[in-house]
Amino acid sequence: MTTTDTLVPFAEAMERYEPVIGLETHVELGTRTKMFCGCTTIFGAEPNTQVCPVCLGLPGSLPVVNRVAIEYTIRIGLALNCTIATWCRFARKNYFYPDMPKNFQISQYDEPLCTNGWLDVPVGERTFRVGIERVHLEEDTGKSQHVGGATGRIHGAEYSLVDYNRAGIPLVEIVTKPVEGTGAAAPEVARAYVTELRDLVRALGVSDVRMEEGSLRSDVNVSLAPRGSGYWGKRTETKNVNSLRSVERAVRFEIERQAAVLDAGERVIQETRHFHEDTGTTTSGRSKEEAQDYRYFPEPDLVPVAPPADWVAQIRAALPEAPTARRARLQAEWGLRDAEMTALSNAGALDLVAETVAAGAPPSDARKWWLGELARRANDAGLELADLAITPAQVARVAELVSSGVLNDRLARDVIDAVLAGEGTPDEVVAARGLAVVSDEGALIAAVDEAIAAHPDIAARVREGKGAAAGPLVGAVMRATGGKADAARVRQLILDRLS
Repeated sequence: MTTTDTLVPFAEAMERYEPVIGLETHVELGTRTKMFCGCTTIFGAEPNTQVCPVCLGLPGSLPVVNRVAIEYTIRIGLALNCTIATWCRFARKNYFYPDMPKNFQISQYDEPLCTNGWLDVPVGERTFRVGIERVHLEEDTGKSQHVGGATGRIHGAEYSLVDYNRAGIPLVEIVTKPVEGTGAAAPEVARAYVTELRDLVRALGVSDVRMEEGSLRSDVNVSLAPRGSGYWGKRTETKNVNSLRSVERAVRFEIERQAAVLDAGERVIQETRHFHEDTGTTTSGRSKEEAQDYRYFPEPDLVPVAPPADWVAQIRAALPEAPTARRARLQAEWGLRDAEMTALSNAGALDLVAETVAAGAPPSDARKWWLGELARRANDAGLELADLAITPAQVARVAELVSSGVLNDRLARDVIDAVLAGEGTPDEVVAARGLAVVSDEGALIAAVDEAIAAHPDIAARVREGKGAAAGPLVGAVMRATGGKADAARVRQLILDRLS
């Protein structure tokens, strides 16, 4: 049996094998109620408080389709260049897990709502077109919690609990076609695809796509075959990978592991696998079921879905600008280099900067505050930028106060800290703390004269024409004014007084 100690180095594996990848991405839709009942979908409620006879599958209960979920799924399908079915049905996918209260899942099988699309994915200087096999709609399962043990999994646990709040939430599954020809870029392509898909779904306004909360999660399929063999190898499916970085790591590890298996003359087993965030490795889960194992049949309690052509046309007309086109437009408008735009996207700051610019800030100022001070504060607090307790409009106001001379950068940082602490708006903080820059020329001149008198040796050097020596005098004035003076103005006053 191959272990992590016998992995083939990635570069070496790529010399002998060709990978084929595929991704099955699940997106919880942001509808107000569940897929087939009226239970609310708010995240984080007390366990088993958002359930009813329908989503618990109690006898005599009947499902009713959520129309908004159908609309959201069509919106995703159109954005992915899919064909929208004129008639399709839900099916019962029969299996038993404790987190599936009905012992079956209402899903779609051979008649999905959206088929045969594509998404272009930029990776470095190349663009890969990832084919979309299908986009179908189903209901999510509940969530098991295994208590005790070291791994958080069922093996070794003392007991298990089940929270059914998530059971029945509308869940869209987006399945790619096999992605060939990526070569050594396969891990990056997988990550870039999920990133682009997340940005697209967020732009559509159909989900918050928070991977840390499970509203976006991916199953990663990888197979290897000898270069030039002309066939695909057996694939593995790494389940529920819940971060962009982990998607890339899972692909890389599976390539290295499968290469070692093939080098040893063994065969890759088609199975599901678990990804471990702490080690970046995968371990065997269970053999992969085939479709017949689920005993699909049409859901008898639901009528077919037949979206009218004019309704689909209305949804298409209302689609927002695609993220790729929007990034290109904003990059041109803001005059950014490719690397600068990539930094914005990677930091999750693009939308925040755009909203700050829309609120009146220059793009350079918006980028400066979000990628500098605010990114550092978010990192220190373990938060996403968007979760900070400051709005783009407030950041734009801070930038305006600096550009107008009311604040300098140091005072602006104090204002930002106070806003984050809940002390009010930037203007309220400035007024309450008296943080405005000292603009009284007489007061500044007095502080300059005091600094000159206190440091005669430095003043003498400045009088001799050594302007660079004025730094300590500037610092003395800034300390005397509590950092509330404009440093550039202070420096000019010093040079004027000593000329």
